Amino acid sequence: MTPTAGPEAAAPMLPARWFDGLSSKPRPVMVVLQAGAKGPSLLLHPLNEPGAAPQVFTHAQVGWPEAWSDRRPQRRVVVDLRERGSLEVDAVAAWYSAWAAAGARPGVAQRMQTRWPLLLGAVAVSVVALGLFYRYGTPWAAAQLTRWVPLGWETRLSGDLLQRLDDGFLKPSKLPAERRAQLNARFAALAQQAPHAAQRYASYRPPLKLEFRSGMPANAFALPGGTVVMTDAIVQAAADKGISDDALVGVLAHEIGHVVHRHGMRMVVEQGVLNMGLGLALGDVSGVVSSGATLLTSRAYSRSHEREADCYAIALMGRASLPTAPMGQLLLAIAHDEEDEAHKPKGTKPAESTAPAAEPASAPKAKDKAATPRESSPVWSLLASHPDTVQRATELQQGHAPHCAR
Repeated sequence: MTPTAGPEAAAPMLPARWFDGLSSKPRPVMVVLQAGAKGPSLLLHPLNEPGAAPQVFTHAQVGWPEAWSDRRPQRRVVVDLRERGSLEVDAVAAWYSAWAAAGARPGVAQRMQTRWPLLLGAVAVSVVALGLFYRYGTPWAAAQLTRWVPLGWETRLSGDLLQRLDDGFLKPSKLPAERRAQLNARFAALAQQAPHAAQRYASYRPPLKLEFRSGMPANAFALPGGTVVMTDAIVQAAADKGISDDALVGVLAHEIGHVVHRHGMRMVVEQGVLNMGLGLALGDVSGVVSSGATLLTSRAYSRSHEREADCYAIALMGRASLPTAPMGQLLLAIAHDEEDEAHKPKGTKPAESTAPAAEPASAPKAKDKAATPRESSPVWSLLASHPDTVQRATELQQGHAPHCAR
C-alpha cells in the first residue's frame, strides 16, 4: 500500500512496527510525520490490511522520543503512543530528519543532552543562581516572612531553647543577688530607652528580660522573643579589668538590638527558606523542615546582623547618654585573654568549665587577625564572628561607625 494522495503525500514515509497492545505480534505500518500548529502529528498506514483507515495521532497523543547523543544515535527509535501502544522505527536518521522537517524543535533538556557546552553552561548558571539565592534571596525573604511570625511562637521557642541549655551545660548564676539586681536595674532602665526597630517591624514589642547563667566563658546572647542571657564570666571579666558597668550595659544594648531586629527568628526562617529553595531546585523536599532550637545553638549570626546590632547599641547608648567606649575596652580585653588562652600549653585547663561543641547563634562576636590561632578552639566567644575587633572597638570609642545610618 503506497498512498499518493492527501496532505501527507509530500512527507516521507518510514517503515515501522506498531505494537498496539491488542496482539503480541507487531503490525507493519508506514509512518508519516506532518506539520501542525502545535507540533508534528503522526499518521500510521497499516500494511497488508486492505481497507484499513490510517491511524491519526495528534502531537499531544504522542510521547515524542529524545535524542541522547548526536555522535552515538540509538539503534532504533521507540515512540510512545500512550494507551495505544508503541512504535519502533529502524530508520533513525530518516526519522529525525522527517521530525525536523515537520516543524519539531528539540527542547532545552534535549539540547543539553546532546551538546556538552550547553549542559555545562546550564550547570554554571544554576550554581550562580543558587549562590545569589543563598547570598541575597534568602535573607530578604526571611526578613519579610518574619513579619508574620507570632510573638507567642518566638517565646515558646526561646523557652524550649533555654531549657535545653540549662539541661546541658549552663548552670545557675553564682553572682550575689545584690549584684544581679543591680545589673537588672541597669537593663530595665536601658530597655525603657530602647527605640523601636526598623520600619518592617514597627509593631514588634517583645517583653525584654535579663537572665544570668554560669557554666560558659565570658559571653552574652539574645534569644527570640526578648530574653537576654549574660554569663557570670563576662561580669567578672569587666570587674577584673577595672572596667565600669557601662561596658556591660553596652553589651546588653547590643543584645537588645538582636532582639528588636528579630535576628534569631530571621535566621530560623532563613534556614527554612534556604532548605525549601534547595529542595525545589534539587527535587528533594525531605529536608525542608528544620529545628529552630538546633539552628540557634549551632549557627552564628551573619556579619550584617552583627553590624546592625552594633549600630543599634551605639544609638541606644547615645539615647541613654551612656558612653560606648567601655564596651570597646571590654571587647579588646576579652580578645587579648582569648589570644593568651589559645597560646597556652595544650594540657592547661581553662578557668571556666568545659565549653560545648556548638555555639549559640545569638552571641555577639568580633574577630581580630592576631587572634586567628583561637579559631579552632571550642571556647564560646563574644568575638567569634564580628568584624575586626580593633576596628569595632575604635568605632565604639568614637560612638559612631561609617556603616551605621545617620
